[in-house]
Amino acid sequence: MKNSTLPQLYEEMRRVRTFEERVGELFVRGQSAGSMLHLSIGEESAAVGVCAAMREGDTFTTHHRGHGIFLARGADPNRMMAEIAGKDSGYCHGKGGSMHIADMGLGHLGANAIVGGGIPAVVGAGLSARHAQSGAVSVAFFGDGATGQGILYESMNMAALWKLPVMFVCINNQYGMGTRIDQATANPNLHERAAAFGLAARTVDGLNVEDVVDAAVELMEGARAGTPAFLAVDCYRFYGHARKDKSPYRAEAEEEEGRKKDPVLHARARLVESGLMSEADADALDARVAAEMDDSIGYAVAGEEPQMASMFRDVYDPTEPEPEPVRTRLDRVLAQG
Repeated sequence: MKNSTLPQLYEEMRRVRTFEERVGELFVRGQSAGSMLHLSIGEESAAVGVCAAMREGDTFTTHHRGHGIFLARGADPNRMMAEIAGKDSGYCHGKGGSMHIADMGLGHLGANAIVGGGIPAVVGAGLSARHAQSGAVSVAFFGDGATGQGILYESMNMAALWKLPVMFVCINNQYGMGTRIDQATANPNLHERAAAFGLAARTVDGLNVEDVVDAAVELMEGARAGTPAFLAVDCYRFYGHARKDKSPYRAEAEEEEGRKKDPVLHARARLVESGLMSEADADALDARVAAEMDDSIGYAVAGEEPQMASMFRDVYDPTEPEPEPVRTRLDRVLAQG
């Protein structure tokens, strides 16, 4: 492991894990916008491993459990937390919240609360990249629940037919809300469905982030050359579907066993065992990350609420006059007597 990238991968996974823990804290404190948010704790290797294989200029879409993916792709945790808190200093000025964050500057074409809703956007992005000969790949991240959505199969078929630089990444956390995957599909080998469409397809165990990186690099390079790909990353969702969900549909023994597949702790143990990092250095790194994410909560809480006058910003062409808000119109009409 002389030239291993595991230290960097571990740090990124620790950042994702700690950020998600702070998001949960923000929710419990009643300071997040909206009543729903979904944590990706247990899935860190999928986000960090695949994003490590991406290049500058690549684009991607995420699902409703996409905080970690965006962070792994270079997002600012302060602006992310502010967005989740519904503040004007957030990526979408507080309008997107947890499930609709986007940033074209980082290639993030948008998260989507609709299961599978963001998948077809990468087909268009891949077509654009091919025509522009930019060498970029567009990646769709989604959960195993999206494999029940027809739009995934239409998108895979079109990507294969047109040989687009597209990669489909299924983060298989074993549950679609409260339904375990083996109760929803007769064949849980999800990559076999993609192979039937002509995609290069495989499944990788998400316990080892380096295995995820290796698989992602191989498939993504093929996608750049015109062979679209599908990668399923097997993980375990540590907590319920959403922050309020106490997962009564899972036995305590199952959760205890599932949480043993912790990619963050696994990476840390391998770092220490290989001599790449001491326990003291790992503790110091963890503390530094914790302080960074504590600061993100402070930044979000201190942020300003969006002004009513900004409600149409980023909705209409900036050269067009903004519509008059109903409240303003009523005030104007009533003032006329």
